[in-house]
Amino acid sequence: MFKIGCHLSMSKGYLSMGKEALSIKANTFQYFTRNPRGGAVKQLNLDDIEAFNNLTKEHSMFPPLAHAPYTLNPCAEKESIREFAKMVMEDDISRLEHIPGSMYNFHPGSHVKQGVEIGIQKIIDILNNVLKQDQKTIVLLEAMSGKGTEIGRSFEELKSIIDGVNHSHLIGVCIDTCHIYDAGYDIVNNLDGVLNDFDKIIGLERIKAVHVNDSKNPFKSHKDRHEKIGDGFIGKEAFERLINHPSLKDLPFYLETPNDIEGYAVEIEMLKNMRK
Repeated sequence: MFKIGCHLSMSKGYLSMGKEALSIKANTFQYFTRNPRGGAVKQLNLDDIEAFNNLTKEHSMFPPLAHAPYTLNPCAEKESIREFAKMVMEDDISRLEHIPGSMYNFHPGSHVKQGVEIGIQKIIDILNNVLKQDQKTIVLLEAMSGKGTEIGRSFEELKSIIDGVNHSHLIGVCIDTCHIYDAGYDIVNNLDGVLNDFDKIIGLERIKAVHVNDSKNPFKSHKDRHEKIGDGFIGKEAFERLINHPSLKDLPFYLETPNDIEGYAVEIEMLKNMRK
């Protein structure tokens, strides 16, 4: 099954998001767990979640991908910012335990001149406080483009985080096509080589999801500006190779392109037509 979806708004609840995804012929979706630029969160509605879980079973949908708000910075210098990240992650994961098969994706953060090693250790410390041995939710580190002092710009940095986490069986990676292309991984001309490098450094089994985005900027620009599929520097042919690659084709793919719901429907149909 080709698992394909897009980013939807949480404002109307899980059931509404599920129905909206089905309306554009998606079989999964991504959403922010709370205000992406703040921290406000909707009250937990177990009736809505139960109805949504029933909908996913009825339509054989793949579990959605929850995305932490952009305000999270688990490697910030200020303790108050790290405490906010810890609180949000703990609360989000506890909510996601009500949705079977949930995954929780977050940006590793920015060390803001503290240094990469210090930043990585702070991320590890929070994950070791938040993750519980018996939780069912898988937490994903998102590969980043490397703008500013972002951590996660290289496979080696992601590996350093994973290696320091006590319950590392709960950690996966979300590959973002725009991010890794901007970071300097040439998925256009050398996809096999990029995946071989990932496998040697981290292991392909750690990739649990893919953000499918073209890039407004050229290779190795370290800028992270998403573009619609085929309208950027990555191009349609590269995406056709990517979604059909033996190491990736069974993963869930999530569009984060600058689109409205109608635009997502067009891109989903385009990507489905690329599948072999």
